[in-house]
Amino acid sequence: MGITKIQRINRQLFIAMFAAWICPGFSVADDVNTSRSAVVDTPGLVAFWDFVQREPDGERRFTAHVPTGSPTDYPLDAANYVNDYWGTGREATYADFPLLGRGPFGNAIRIVKETDPDFRPFLYIPRSRLHDTPLDIKGAGKSVSVVVWAIRESGNHALAGIWHEGTDLKQKSTDSIAKVERGQRQYALFAGLNKQGSACGHVSENGASSFQNKYALHKCNSAGQSPAVPADSPAEKLDASWQCFAMTFDDDKDELTGWLNGVSGDRWLENPKKDGLISYAYKAYMQGHFAKLPGKQAGEDPSFPKDQYYNPPEGEPLSVKVIRESDGQRVELREHRFTKIEVTLQDGKEVARELVALRLNPWWYPHGIYTPKDDQSGGPFTIGRVIHSARTVGFTGWIGGVAVFDRALSEKELQTLAALSHAR
Repeated sequence: MGITKIQRINRQLFIAMFAAWICPGFSVADDVNTSRSAVVDTPGLVAFWDFVQREPDGERRFTAHVPTGSPTDYPLDAANYVNDYWGTGREATYADFPLLGRGPFGNAIRIVKETDPDFRPFLYIPRSRLHDTPLDIKGAGKSVSVVVWAIRESGNHALAGIWHEGTDLKQKSTDSIAKVERGQRQYALFAGLNKQGSACGHVSENGASSFQNKYALHKCNSAGQSPAVPADSPAEKLDASWQCFAMTFDDDKDELTGWLNGVSGDRWLENPKKDGLISYAYKAYMQGHFAKLPGKQAGEDPSFPKDQYYNPPEGEPLSVKVIRESDGQRVELREHRFTKIEVTLQDGKEVARELVALRLNPWWYPHGIYTPKDDQSGGPFTIGRVIHSARTVGFTGWIGGVAVFDRALSEKELQTLAALSHAR
């Protein structure tokens, strides 16, 4: 029986590391090329930027490794979105992204901790050049994975993806805005958001907000959290500090999962009712539950949009714990895959329930990925930052590779890719 592609990749990596140990003549370039091949040979690859491959002439922009037959290799432009949307601040160029000259694949770009509030540079592919290409993963039945090799200096915001948050929020930063656009979110990987330093996957079914909150809230957080490492640390420190951030959305399972260095881990949010953002998911859960019961319930809001109910599957509980019992009344804590609920039974019949914990990793997501109506309404693919109303600095540090796949990678595949963080 022949070996699988993953087994072949792992064998190549082992050979490369063994060769580097026993053969002083084995070069860093050989090691980097093996690592690059491991990404390119992973099934489902759509695009992989290693920040080494460039256009042969002209602007010499970074381009992606893509499968044979791809309509484009997705060259990256530089821009300052504050200049584009507010009309202030200077334009960005490639000079605004210092290069490390080393990393898992031989080079890395730096996302600088900018001090000018009118300067928020990123690398991007305009919507006009990605619409309906393989990178434009959208619609029902589609899965996606995003993998980013990075050293996080600070921040918890975007690493890479199609995630135009919009510039239409009414807040102080938008008082002087020149170009107002609705959110056009599809999928993206963040450096933590509500759990700073974790691998945070984000997807959206409508491009806009969730559960009547102004933000999109379908997101997951890996159990592990990356450390903060100064971007100007000595080379030896940087070489030892690479992290592999990843997100997978598996449409077959309706699961969105964050992975740090090939490990997802379980993450629960206890008492979601009291959380500043996830309380909106709590309300969406309770409203969906109330809607299933006959008559109007105490606390029910008939105006709550039905397409925003959030009710993960709750069949046979994984575990049941009796909290208290007396006079025919019994209160149970029931744990399901995505929820923990406190159920009150009176003479064996459920008379009340409360959502007491919500699973953040994996996160239940039962929708398709937002489909923009045309190439004028969708968002760009961006690296380092996303367009958003708050204009905060976001993630800072080094990014040494960005890869997108049109399927949910397995744990074993993600562990293989995470091992590349230690190659040079």
